[in-house]
Amino acid sequence: MYVGRFAPSPTGPLHAGSLVAALASFLDARAHQGRWLIRIEDIDEARTVAGAADHIIQTLAAFGMRTDGEIVTQSHRKALYSAAFDKLGDAVYPCACSRKEIADSRVTLATDGAAIYPGTCRHGLAPDRAARAWRVRVPGTTDPQGLIHFHDRWQGPITENLAEHVGDFVLKRADGFWAYQLAVIVDDAEQGVTDVVRGADLLESTARQIYLQQLLRFSIPRYLHVTEVVNDRGEKLSKQTGAQPLDVGNPLSALMQAVAHCGLMLDRTPRSVDEFWAMAIPAWGQRFRDR
Repeated sequence: MYVGRFAPSPTGPLHAGSLVAALASFLDARAHQGRWLIRIEDIDEARTVAGAADHIIQTLAAFGMRTDGEIVTQSHRKALYSAAFDKLGDAVYPCACSRKEIADSRVTLATDGAAIYPGTCRHGLAPDRAARAWRVRVPGTTDPQGLIHFHDRWQGPITENLAEHVGDFVLKRADGFWAYQLAVIVDDAEQGVTDVVRGADLLESTARQIYLQQLLRFSIPRYLHVTEVVNDRGEKLSKQTGAQPLDVGNPLSALMQAVAHCGLMLDRTPRSVDEFWAMAIPAWGQRFRDR
């Protein structure tokens, strides 16, 4: 059975960019007669805004999107992440390097703009150093296990060499919080998620997540990364780039803009939110159900 999810971070209200991700995931679940779940990804607790999670859930409901199951919150699931981390065994190792030390020794940048870790602590900590974070080892550049292939239902075939593009990456951060890459795959596996539909800004994380899924023997979901929304300057629309909160008093207008961004053409202008979904779901299914 199809199980999809929308997993916002409670750092503020939803905006047009996050609506596109929510809409695409909801449409895909409904077009497949599947379940759609909401998960609050507050693993980075330092960035969490009080009340934001409730506001997000209320906004989604105003736009006609309600969860088909329990709403789970990452900050309440740390024991699951710890258990998965323990299962990784020798695949993880402690790292004493600061960001500045890594930046000073970098040769190239990862796909997300971060410095590729040079492997300083791969073979053990120096006697006078203490662990700051924990990293997972990735295979060497010539090891075929480090070459991750997957087909993205929107972006097409993707191949990434982990050693060349990201290097050994962090699973437990220096501030003590679990890293997103570990938390998200544990949650998806525990919730039985079969299809991940999200924004293209997270495409660069997918190879790392598939690698962890392989190490932990989790099922690998299908992926679809919808083109991200940008502002007038070509920047990804976000709170940091001035994205305005969604107007819950006029959901239909925002939904129409979001579905147009996804490349769907409706036969006519719907007169209500319910009518919008009745038209948009089969339109999405016609385009994506068999992809």
